[in-house]
Amino acid sequence: MSQQPFLPFSKPTIDEDTIAAVGEVLRSGWITSGPKVQAFESQLSAYFGGRPVCTFNSGTCTMEIALRIAGIGAGDEVITTPISWVATANVIIETGATPVFADIDPLTHNIDLDKLESAITPRTKAIIPVYLAGLPIDMDRLYAIANKHQLRVVEDAAQALGSSWNGKRIGAFGDFVSFSFQANKNITSSEGGCLVLNNAEEVRLAEKYRLQGVTRNGFDGIDVDVLGGKFNMTDVAAAIGLGQFAHIDAITAHRRHLAQHYFACFGSDFTEKYGAELPIPDFQNSNWHLFQLILPERTDGKPARATFMEQMQAMGVGVGYHYPPIHLFTMYRALGFKEGMFPVAERIGRLIVTLPMFNAMKISDVERAVDAVKCALK
Repeated sequence: MSQQPFLPFSKPTIDEDTIAAVGEVLRSGWITSGPKVQAFESQLSAYFGGRPVCTFNSGTCTMEIALRIAGIGAGDEVITTPISWVATANVIIETGATPVFADIDPLTHNIDLDKLESAITPRTKAIIPVYLAGLPIDMDRLYAIANKHQLRVVEDAAQALGSSWNGKRIGAFGDFVSFSFQANKNITSSEGGCLVLNNAEEVRLAEKYRLQGVTRNGFDGIDVDVLGGKFNMTDVAAAIGLGQFAHIDAITAHRRHLAQHYFACFGSDFTEKYGAELPIPDFQNSNWHLFQLILPERTDGKPARATFMEQMQAMGVGVGYHYPPIHLFTMYRALGFKEGMFPVAERIGRLIVTLPMFNAMKISDVERAVDAVKCALK
């Protein structure tokens, strides 16, 4: 067992100024959606080039609301990737539409755009691409496909705040773009998310769906004309988000620096020596939300990932996995999905692991994690 403090794979860092700002909100008496939410939305909008932004209490409802604004419902198909948090596919079912999966690219681990285009049918109405670990897909080709087939795009950019494509920030262009501020994201609001929209009419609908479908007029005018939910962000969460967001550029730069050191420590012969696959070394577009490896299959019959995670834990280093294939969950098997349908996703989903990567990490933490990986793979 390691004598050093346990190194988690993720850990939020909340500074004292942010903690003080939360205290001010609590003392103000206005703790639900109020001025802090408005300020957070304003700063996010400016960051995304002036596009309208609505905040929510999760980065899941953002995608469902985007689908509803786009008119997606029963009889429609929405294509997405099998390698994501299950929420990405669950929101499709929530709207009454049918989830359709396309296999992933073996290098980026994002949806394979060739497979995506071949999965389009007359019933396809939207695409939900996911930017796994913060790495965008080919955005030019994605939108060329969407425009060719007249499809809406709901970008699951939950992990991609601070990422870019050819010098443009993810969220500053495109169609609907959904971000998460959950506790392990690059910035957090404890829980929460935001949706980047296209125009004032979409904002009006998003605000309705966010709070029970309510529209208010004057002092006592109220009406409900759509079925909404309870998805608003609180001022407490927004105060945390504002404090974190102030450091987004520094956070992104630090994570890229950590990722570069991971590559330096693993060395150019790592895959040849140990059989594990490193991620694509993209230091321009990715925000390096996660640093992931693909483990080699074991020859002794033991489960590769579970054994590896157990060994890493014993050495005091936390490891996660993001993600198991959605289509093999019981609920999705009941919809007709089964093994062998998406072989690349099934291999990646079985062998992918996430190494420590968080804002307070030091270079020495990277070195410790790499030493543990090499020891566990021997």
